[in-house]
Amino acid sequence: MIYPLIIILILLVIIFFNHLNRKIQKLEKEISELNRKLENEQHIEIREENIVPPVTFATEKEQSVLPPEESKAPERIPDTAGNDRLSPVFDFLKQNALTIIGIFTLVLGIGYFVKYAIDRDWIGETSRVGIGLLIGAGIMVTGHFLRKNYTVFSSIITGGGIAVLYFTTTIAFREYHLFSQTVAFSVTCLITLISIALAYYYKSETLIIFSLFGGFLAPLMISTGQSNYPFLLTYLTVLNIGMLAIVFLKNWKSVGWVAFIFTNIYLFYWTVEKTEILTVYFFIVTYIIFYAFALQNYFKKGILASFDILMLILINFTSIIGLVYIFNELKYEAVIIFPVGFAIVNSFLLYREYSRKNFEVNYSVFAGIIMSLITIAFALQLKTHLITSVWAVEATLLLFIWKKTNLNIFKIGFYILFPLVIIAQIITWSEYIDAVNLGVVFNPVFLTSSVTVVTTFVNLILLKKLPDTDKENTSFFENVFAIASYGVIYVALLLEIIYHISAKPWVIIFSISLIYSLFYIFIILLFRKKLEINKILETGLIYLFLFLIIINAVVSGSGIVTNFLLKKVQLTFYFMHLSYWIPFVYILFKILPKSHFLTLKFSYWLVSLAVITAVSSEFYHLYLLINAEGVWEVPQLEKHFRILYLPIIWAVLASILIYKGMKSGNTEYPKIGFVLIGIMILKLYTYDVWEMDNVSRIIAFIILGIILLLSSFLFQRLKNIIKNMVENKDENPESEKIKS
Repeated sequence: MIYPLIIILILLVIIFFNHLNRKIQKLEKEISELNRKLENEQHIEIREENIVPPVTFATEKEQSVLPPEESKAPERIPDTAGNDRLSPVFDFLKQNALTIIGIFTLVLGIGYFVKYAIDRDWIGETSRVGIGLLIGAGIMVTGHFLRKNYTVFSSIITGGGIAVLYFTTTIAFREYHLFSQTVAFSVTCLITLISIALAYYYKSETLIIFSLFGGFLAPLMISTGQSNYPFLLTYLTVLNIGMLAIVFLKNWKSVGWVAFIFTNIYLFYWTVEKTEILTVYFFIVTYIIFYAFALQNYFKKGILASFDILMLILINFTSIIGLVYIFNELKYEAVIIFPVGFAIVNSFLLYREYSRKNFEVNYSVFAGIIMSLITIAFALQLKTHLITSVWAVEATLLLFIWKKTNLNIFKIGFYILFPLVIIAQIITWSEYIDAVNLGVVFNPVFLTSSVTVVTTFVNLILLKKLPDTDKENTSFFENVFAIASYGVIYVALLLEIIYHISAKPWVIIFSISLIYSLFYIFIILLFRKKLEINKILETGLIYLFLFLIIINAVVSGSGIVTNFLLKKVQLTFYFMHLSYWIPFVYILFKILPKSHFLTLKFSYWLVSLAVITAVSSEFYHLYLLINAEGVWEVPQLEKHFRILYLPIIWAVLASILIYKGMKSGNTEYPKIGFVLIGIMILKLYTYDVWEMDNVSRIIAFIILGIILLLSSFLFQRLKNIIKNMVENKDENPESEKIKS
């Protein structure tokens, strides 16, 4: 019952298609007649327009009324190269999605039918292969007859037929063992040659991409799991040479990119799987082929398109990664020969541009590539990590070319690659954990970090030199990138320092890390104008600096003093700890008054808290160092200092804050001073007074009273000075009127 229904369904589909085909033919005929009529009407209009009207001359009065022609400055053409290149791809997919899905569905349907027939034992193994080959050939013949009126459609149909031939050959070899691997490979090569010849004959870029996919996948289809990579790479080389010939004949760039991706996948897989010196020759041959591919338009037209520049970058750096990896694995020396050799090759092209006095994009690209290769050569000679160094230099090169060409493809490449550089650098830093006896500075981890640090700093400079229009578009990224860049530089130096002092007590490691952090932030703030640090980042750095000051004064200083009294550290570490006052004082008096930081009221409170904490802590540390003979005396001395000397220090600081606020007219400093006095008095009367002996109580009250009276006197004096200044200012205008 099922078979008659299938036959009836097929007949109905054929009848419906035939009816629909007649309707389409009738519609095409009507459209052609309408086009013919429109063309005739346009010819008549053109003849009427070609009649020259009589010439009339305007009078002087009429001429004076005519508006003068405005001379417009040439506008900058926005870069839409990326969108223009992607739009044909999306258009192709939108217009041919049904065709692609249809041919894929048809192939699946045929496959399921063949499987159904096999399960029912309708056909033998040889017949199955024969049917597959006949169906593939039939689909290709159908595409051949449709090529005149439906070019793209016929290319996709033909590509589907080629896919059927490939899979049929694969099944015949792998499942049915109808012929040997040599015969299977020969058949797949023959299919590839036929498909390439058809693509060239049909002038179809779509078809040749199908053919290349089949050509590169053919080795996987007929693979037996044995590693015959010399034969494989020889086959890939022959295929790439054919690709290069087609590119030069037809200028189909997409073909070269497909070949480049597949070739690198094979090369790197086999390089890691089986590292042998023979692979070096295949890398060099591949470099030559794709270097020629990238320079095709350069030698024909003297220009480098954006994707040509990208190919130059990729082929140079992927080749270096593969070649240096082989030399490192085989323990060969002189890995520097590859980047230097590639730099020499590019130098010939640079000299060509220089001799022509052409210092535009081409010159910048070749110069950037040469400098990058030389940088990598030095980095590799110093035994840095391969991937991290190459990616860091490559990211800088992409940013440099983006700046020179203003092409978005290099901006996108830089956006993608820079996070990968950070990830690679983090993996490199993890080697500090298990590393033993690394040299100071001259060790692979820090030298790799140095390459990343230098390239990151160059990136910061290049981003600052972008045109204003680009800066507006990249402001958010620039902020994120700046924070990440300064973070990478900071961590790279910090980890090297920590590694070499890791044998010291924890308090020394903590203290040195904090001192380094404070000086690092200080240097950034010191050169903030040259580095073009924006207001938000500058304010954030100052906040971070002040928080670190508080932590350093309270935790680090106390830890060093305690360990000194325990005879674990030397006194020189405490004087090193006090070095944080150098950047602290400079920032307080030189940077803060000119910064955006003090526009927030909370900032005055944080600055005052940092000063009060630092001053109080260091007086306490000095008091312990002078009076304590051992750590057992610290509790008693701490109590004595807190009860007797700390209120005096706070009273002096409160007076200074009040005086500064009254003198500068700032209302926040007096508030802070009075709050500090309130805390001090509250502390004195609620706690300290009950802990003192009579003599100490008398001394504390007398000194505190004198300080408060002096503060009040200064306050009254300053108030009178300000009052007199205001009165004199009010009297001056009237005296000037009398004089006049």
